[in-house]
Amino acid sequence: MKNSGELYLSAREAAAELAISPATLYAYVSRGLMRSEPTPDSRKNRYRAEDVRALKERRVPSPEPRGLRSFDADLPVMDTEISTITEEGAIYRGVNCVDLAENDTLEHTATLLWDVADVDPFAPDNQPVMSDEMCAIAEAARRAAPIDRAIAVLALATSADPRAFTRAPDGRAMVGARIVRLLVATMLNVEPSAEPLHQQVARAWAPDNKHAPDLIRRALVLLADHELNASTFTARCAASTGLNLYDSVIAGLAALKGPKHGGAGVLASQLVKTLIDRDVAPMVRERVALGERFAGFGHGVYKRGDPRAQSLLNALSRAGAPRKFTKEVPERIVEATGELVNIDYALAVLVHALRLPAGSELALFAMARSVGWIAHASEQLQFGKLIRPRARYVGPAPGRRVGGS
Repeated sequence: MKNSGELYLSAREAAAELAISPATLYAYVSRGLMRSEPTPDSRKNRYRAEDVRALKERRVPSPEPRGLRSFDADLPVMDTEISTITEEGAIYRGVNCVDLAENDTLEHTATLLWDVADVDPFAPDNQPVMSDEMCAIAEAARRAAPIDRAIAVLALATSADPRAFTRAPDGRAMVGARIVRLLVATMLNVEPSAEPLHQQVARAWAPDNKHAPDLIRRALVLLADHELNASTFTARCAASTGLNLYDSVIAGLAALKGPKHGGAGVLASQLVKTLIDRDVAPMVRERVALGERFAGFGHGVYKRGDPRAQSLLNALSRAGAPRKFTKEVPERIVEATGELVNIDYALAVLVHALRLPAGSELALFAMARSVGWIAHASEQLQFGKLIRPRARYVGPAPGRRVGGS
């Protein structure tokens, strides 16, 4: 702020400090977020500098960098205290996910995103309740895709959990941990456990790779949340109708399966498989000449590259993953297309390097992102408002008559 000792700012000064339009400034006043009062010698209003400072601190990091303004301005915009996106990576309640992924676990990331301080959601005794029906469905769907098996089992979990509908914030966090543990166990075809989640995944899918636990841990933290993406918005919409957290996570899982969202990792794995026995440069030239896109490259938000992808690829490189996939492929594709690597490609390289089961890209994504869905669904339940966007009608004008046959 120009002068921290100033008591008042003009509308122009306040808007400039917050990097917002005058209309947004007036909206903040109407919502009680800051105070305004008429100036003694004019008809204009002035604004308390301390209010502007407090609001600016709450809104950091803001405004959104110009490079991130890539989506339709008419799409819904919602207030949240959970996360935001910067060119340096996703921010989880003020903490950069890339920094967090250096040493932290998905469990601790969950307590951060869920804003939990007074209880331990991942205490050893906070295990999911498994009814006979849930066990039967899990066994019957044992050979199904992990995400489909999880949806089927979660559909019965609400009835089995007597505390599924708790309204207490700490209670919702406890439910959230049971959901995550149930989701991971169901996807792995194992019994729910208090063992760290990344170690469960590594033991089930890559037991002989010494680097697997730490690489999986890093990937799970990096993928835990990403602001208002398609699956998270779906989960929030579901929660806004009054659904419990189990059903909200089911909504997120269904949306995640799409090839333009979590399913992109599976497509990126197909690219990696194609390149295993082929030279990179000729294949890239061939696909570019045919006008084909490369799954796992380019991003609707990051214009200077996805920091999550670089974090995971660097870790894979240190762990001995082939340089062909950690360095050469990204370099060749950006040279040919200008599109930088994103987390879907990095996840595909992880699956290849650790020899994880086919389709585990989507499963890992779902395990991690369930933490974010629970955070957003809980916040939406706390808001208590129904999300009901309006549609802009562009069809025929009213009064149209339908001709008879």
